[in-house]
Amino acid sequence: MDKAAVYSLLAGGLIVSCQALPDEPLFSSYIMSRMAYAAMEGGAVGIRANSISDIREIKNTVDLPIIGIIKQKYEGFETVITPTMKEVAALALEEVDMIALDCTFRSRPGGRKIEDFLFEIRKEFPDQLFMADCSNYEEGMLAARFGMDFIGTTLRGYTQYTQTAVLPDLELIRRLSMDSGRPVIAEGGIKTPEQLKTALQVGAFAAVVGSAITRPREITRDFINGADCRVGEKTDKKGDRE
Repeated sequence: MDKAAVYSLLAGGLIVSCQALPDEPLFSSYIMSRMAYAAMEGGAVGIRANSISDIREIKNTVDLPIIGIIKQKYEGFETVITPTMKEVAALALEEVDMIALDCTFRSRPGGRKIEDFLFEIRKEFPDQLFMADCSNYEEGMLAARFGMDFIGTTLRGYTQYTQTAVLPDLELIRRLSMDSGRPVIAEGGIKTPEQLKTALQVGAFAAVVGSAITRPREITRDFINGADCRVGEKTDKKGDRE
């Protein structure tokens, strides 16, 4: 999909994050592809997905722009979302419409500075769309200066220096939308239609919602904790996994 089409399709819309980690009941590329299909039928304008296997299944199922990531933990380093050139190259080879990566100031493999990493990927992949997953204003502004196409508030609250932030952080969305010169994708803590509407009203180009739509275990826990109701007993039975 060409860049103009991606911009046009995402503008003002809801992107649904379809991800499941290995310890979650829905961990399956097939299940994530069906999640993506359900999101598309519901009106989503794009899908955010993790791993090459999930992305391939989703691409075979829906015809929406895909924001691709690879979550990879390297021992001794804090960044997880597309942390090195290896993951960037794999996603670019898969021809995802956009690649998202951790653009925080946290430690990254090889001890590289974020500025050096962004310079390298922009030079290596000049035609690829990139989304900068940031946690504060300074990170977003730096990512914009180094050529990231979209600025995301994805990691607000996930870094040690932003862990007390109240989500969704509408003021951060507003400031980055005004100052960065890049379209801002609001992500993080959006759990209701009202919050989504407000995020778009304060300046977000588009918004990502994940847990509130595609993670039933967490949604169930939120309901139970919020209502302080009785918790059901767990059984040993498990659903089949692909």
